[in-house]
Amino acid sequence: MRLPVALALLLLATAALAQPAGRTPQPVVERAAKGSQCVADPAFMRRNHMDLLKHQRDDTVRSGVRSGQFSLKSCIECHASRETGSVTKGETNFCVSCHSYAAVRIDCFECHSSKPAGVGR
Repeated sequence: MRLPVALALLLLATAALAQPAGRTPQPVVERAAKGSQCVADPAFMRRNHMDLLKHQRDDTVRSGVRSGQFSLKSCIECHASRETGSVTKGETNFCVSCHSYAAVRIDCFECHSSKPAGVGR
């Protein structure tokens, strides 16, 4: 009984060692459904999107500005999944994939739609 368990542990350890050092699995993210160019460099957006969205939110709430380069509505229109029509319905959908990976709660969609205008809610 102990031999199969020991063998299984040995195989798991060997598989773990076969991975290149320092390599961490990355989230699977669907590509944008629309457009060919993001509003900013993807690396910049990955690191700063939350600050850009907060700034846009403040402009909207305080000044009534409802358009802009970094509006949530524009993000959803480009990044909604072709299959689900949403950025949050499936585990590979644009917002969910990274936020789940990073264990970050998304609260945007408690008030905002996760689907572009014209797509069923």
